[in-house]
Parts: sequence; C-alpha cells; structure tokens
Amino acid sequence: MISPFRGDVVVTGFVLAIPVFLLGLRGDFSVDDVTTRLLWCLGAAWVAVGLLRWASTPFPQARPRAAAAPEDEPAGTT
Repeated sequence: MISPFRGDVVVTGFVLAIPVFLLGLRGDFSVDDVTTRLLWCLGAAWVAVGLLRWASTPFPQARPRAAAAPEDEPAGTT
C-alpha cells in the first residue's frame, strides 16, 4: 500500500486541486468548501497514482516447467 503523502501523490493532488483553488479565489467556494474539497483531491490523487502504479507494474514471468523425465516403461512391454 502506498502512502497518501508520497511526493507523486501530493503533486498529483495539487494538480487536481488547481480548479478548487481558482474557484475559491473567484469567490464561488467558501474557505470551508475549499478545505473540504482539497481532502477529496488528495484522496483522488492517491487512488489515481495507486491505480497507475498497479497497472504499470509488470507481472512476474512464470518459471518454465522442467521437462518431464521420461517414465520407465511398464514391465512386460518390449
């Protein structure tokens, strides 16, 4: 599990919060609205970065199975 305060998560959260800041500066959101929505931006960034990290991690390659040893022939067959 990744931390919600990693650098890439915080930067992504700030990018997602730019419209919230601008709407707060314009007066459409109160200070309470801005602070509440900033937490949602951080949560959305945490989910987005976690999903991208999961999707970009290569799956481990399956080990090739060892060639099966030839079984002994049953007795009585020639």
